[in-house]
Amino acid sequence: MAEGTVEPWERQGGESVPAFEAFAMYRDLGPARSVTKVARELHKSRTLVGRWSRSFAWVTRTAAYDREQDRVFLAEQAQARRDVARRHAKLAQAVQGKAVARLQMLDPRELSPSELLRYIQVASEIERRAVGEGPVSGAVEDQDQGADVAALSDEERRARMEQLRRELERRLLEGSQ
Repeated sequence: MAEGTVEPWERQGGESVPAFEAFAMYRDLGPARSVTKVARELHKSRTLVGRWSRSFAWVTRTAAYDREQDRVFLAEQAQARRDVARRHAKLAQAVQGKAVARLQMLDPRELSPSELLRYIQVASEIERRAVGEGPVSGAVEDQDQGADVAALSDEERRARMEQLRRELERRLLEGSQ
């Protein structure tokens, strides 16, 4: 804003203090604003308040004020989203650090087949998303995708582990070529 420029919602040149106070009340009434309400609240005649409204373009000024308030609100929302994203990123980094430390202490021989399968699935999903790929498709994807691994029989878990092992070997071969 250029120096000396008066915003529409500020006191205008030639606008008396009582007229501006009436405008400010009108402006602050929000969507329910009316000249009649202002006149009643200030104990002024409806005619006088109506004249101020017309002379000083209250409808146009409040429309500008409402747009500015919307702009400010949207900017605050955008900043709040950025702040949340930063907090979540820091939290995610902290959780990842703890998870990695815990994973390094695990002995894979102590994991059940279903736990091992779940670790592989989660790690694969993280890796795919990190390189911009969507969910796995093709041979590894099946009707049990997303199903509770604990609900599978030992035989079904072994078959699924074998399927994942073959897929992993295939991917490793593709990656080395």
